[in-house]
This record gives sequence, structure tokens and C-alpha cells, in this order.
Amino acid sequence: MSDPLWLTATPPTPNGELHLGHMAGPYVAADTLRRFLLADDVPALMTTGLDDHQSYVALRGDRDGRGAEETADDYGRRVIAGWRGAQVDFDRIVEPRRLPGYGEFVQAFLQKLYDNDVIQPRTRPLPYCDPCDRWLYEAYVTGACPHCGAECNGNACEACGRPNDCGDLGDPRCTLCGCPAGLRDQRRLYLPLAQVADRLAAFWKRVAMPPHVRAMCTRMLADGLPEIAVSHPTNWGVPVPVLGFQDQRIYVWFEMAPGYLLEFDPDSARPTTGPVQFFGFDNSYFHAVLFPALFMLWDDTVPLPAAFVVNEFYRLAGDKFSTSRRHAVWALEGLAADGVDALRYHVLRTRPTGRQTNFDPGDLAAARTHLHEVWNGWLRGLVGAVHAETGGVVPEERPEGADWELLHGRLTRTSAELREAYSVAGFDPRRAIGLLDEVVYCARDYGFTQSHERERPAYRAALTGQLAAAAALAAWAGPALPAGAARLDAVLETAPGRRVNAAALAPPPPGTVLAAAPERIFGE
Repeated sequence: MSDPLWLTATPPTPNGELHLGHMAGPYVAADTLRRFLLADDVPALMTTGLDDHQSYVALRGDRDGRGAEETADDYGRRVIAGWRGAQVDFDRIVEPRRLPGYGEFVQAFLQKLYDNDVIQPRTRPLPYCDPCDRWLYEAYVTGACPHCGAECNGNACEACGRPNDCGDLGDPRCTLCGCPAGLRDQRRLYLPLAQVADRLAAFWKRVAMPPHVRAMCTRMLADGLPEIAVSHPTNWGVPVPVLGFQDQRIYVWFEMAPGYLLEFDPDSARPTTGPVQFFGFDNSYFHAVLFPALFMLWDDTVPLPAAFVVNEFYRLAGDKFSTSRRHAVWALEGLAADGVDALRYHVLRTRPTGRQTNFDPGDLAAARTHLHEVWNGWLRGLVGAVHAETGGVVPEERPEGADWELLHGRLTRTSAELREAYSVAGFDPRRAIGLLDEVVYCARDYGFTQSHERERPAYRAALTGQLAAAAALAAWAGPALPAGAARLDAVLETAPGRRVNAAALAPPPPGTVLAAAPERIFGE
């Protein structure tokens, strides 16, 4: 039996709650694809984890005056609550400090690479803060990226996506106290990526990825793939098992590679097909370069990803959403104020696919208003008209005539375009939301024109035609807006979770008694 289609969404860092940038990035999009696949009878497994051992967690704990564990536990609970509130339904969430055997598996993964001489000791300069008396890496150090010059943290640059070695940052400073950092020699474990340069180049040719990520990979290859530090002098994370380095911790992005295997199966069973991975561009180097290199060197039978679904930055009032800087609109607050339909509708409609997009205060409320006035306005009017005309019973009359043929043809073509927008190969949730809006507008306009029909059989037939469009909307909106789609199915007495295809464009059977429409079907 073959594996289900495996979808992964990059584990978030529990140094804060999920914000709308997270939702507009990997999470709602991945869930939308999962729901489409399941409705299409394609087995799908969607997984993620919590990135507990990020230095950003420890840094947040330092700033808040509490430990890293308490910080990870607190925000981890809120992250999971945000997913659940947004109806992002993961099949498996790996929590590193709670999964039995997690640390041992990560350590064995590193030990094997070290024993095979794939990972090697190196002595390199690393920033050190004298006032704080600590080594600086990743979240604890900031400076100028050695590749693009942008301000960035250690180990990776969000702007250009490329890794750094912390010691090569321009004008490094301590994030905690702001003081300039000095450089001291530090012996750490390194992964030389050049040993798999040819294999990575071959992998990049066959994996589906956006041009921005491909260009980053091409530049890295042309410049010569670097050596990557996979251990750091700190007390937060999984301890390094290698003799002489036990006081260091495994670099959390190295840790994530074996962590993905545990997401697939906590008992360490190997997948037989590569995943479709959802992540932001700032994480591209890890997913497109580091993880594939590690799997190639650890066990070349591990299947590599089939596709990367990558989002750019989502901005808040022109500036990047940031958990660390607390520049964000939190998902739980948005859900409480405007509901799950409005949140999912808006973040999918404005998803930063291929370009950065912007969120402004009031956008969620505007989405909720749009759903209520346009979508619910049509649906409530339709259900009300059926109740007024037939006592809520679906008419016997079937739609016909030139207007219906035109609407039916348009919606049939739309169903094919929706299938493409929801599919792995053509995944474009912004397009899907636009098409769903077009379904509503077309059906609503048809209803307006047919409301002037004075012949009762023809009028009832037009109502049935609108009911067919409403039934299609319930099926076609299901992957994107599952809550509202479920409420519409309940009103129409149609089965939930139907396929996104032209067959959904059919009214409930004649004689079906429609429930009264609630005040809000979409956008509760």
C-alpha cells in the first residue's frame, strides 16, 4: 500500500502566538490543499511540529524574565489553539520535548553523520558579548548579511535567504544588550555542503519550486556551497552526543531534518514518497538546501520533497509581520473578532504568493462584511424565496433556457479552473477565492434577472437553478472555507465534503425541505 500524499508545513517557533502572517503563509494554504485532496478521495497526511529549541524561544524567555521551557510551553499551547480556531487540522503535530525518543533519534542522526566523516570539527570565529558573558549565535546576534548587506540575525538572512556563519556578519551586536560583539575562536561541528553539490543540483532540476527559490539555489551553487555549523555553545536544545562537544547543542535547523521523519511516523518508519512542503521564503535555504543534503548523506533512500509551496513576506501596514518584534495582528484575536471564515477568506485572498502583500487594520472586518452582504445576501434571499414560493420545498421544475445555459456553462468552466487552483501542480488559493467570488456574483446576477419572471413554473425553475449554484458553492468553497460550507450544506441538505467538480452543480432532489438560513452562513 502506497503512502498518502504527505503535506508538511514548517514548524512555527513558540516565542509568541500565531499571527496573520503565519496564517497567510503555510498553514491555511496547506489545510486548503489537504481538504481538496480528501474530498477528491486522495489520501493525505498533513504534519507539522513545534520548533521548541529555537534560540528565539530562549531569547523571548530572557526578555520576559522566565525560562525557555515555560516560554515554549505557554506559546506552544497558544499556537495549537490558533490552528484549531482557524480549522487548520493537522494529522500529526510533533512536540519535541514530549515525544518519547525524539532527542535520541536526533542525536543518532547526527552521530551517524559524524561517524561517517560527513560532519567535521572546525575552529571558527564566533561573536561573543562580554557584558552578557555569552556566545552569540542566531537570535542572539545581529549584523549586516555578508551576502546582501541587509540587517539580519545569525545563521540565516531573511532578506536574501542565504546562510551565514555568525562570525562573518558585519558589525555584529548582541541582541540582548545592544553592545558590539567581539570575535573569539570556537570549535564547533560543521557540515560541508560541497560534498553533495552535484546531487543537490540534480535535485533542484526535478523538484517543483518557485523562481525566487531556484535563483537563490543557483547563486549559492555558483558561489560555492558553504560549510554550515550544526552545533552551538548554548544550554538550550538537544545535547550534542559527540565526544568533546557534549556541552554544545544541536543546531535547531539541523534537528528539524530528523524531526520531519518523526512527523511522518513517530516510530521512525521511512516515507516512500517525498512530501509537498509549505514554508516561507525566509526558510527556503533550510528546505531546499540543508534538509535535502542531510537526507542524501544520512540515507540516500529517503525520498526528497516533490514540491515546494513557498510564500513571500506578509506585511502589516507596510512592515514585515514579526513575532520577535511583536509587530503583528494575532490570529486568536482576529478569530475572536471576525470569525474563521473571514480570516481564511482574507488570508487566502491576499496570500503572498510570488510577491509580498500587505494587511491593514480593518481588513478582516471588511472581509466579514463582504461575505455577509454579498455571499449571505444572495443565499438568504434565495432560501427565503424558496420558503415563500414552495414552503421551503425544492421545486420539481428544472432550470432551462438561454440564461440558464449561459450560467451553467460559466460555472462548469469555473469548476475546472477551481480544480486547477486547488491542485498541487497549479496551487493558487488567491485564484480560488477569486473564482468563488465569481460563482456568487454570477449566480446572484442570474437570480436578479430571473426574479422578473411572471410564469410560476419558469420562476420556480430559476430558483432551482440558483439552488444548483448554491450546492456547487458549498462543495467548491469547502477546502477554503469549511465552516461556512458546512453550514450551507446543512441548509441545503447536501452531503458535506463533496468533490470540487462540475457534478456538484446540481440542486438538492425535488421535495427536499430546506432549513431556514441562519443570519450568517459564511462569516459567522
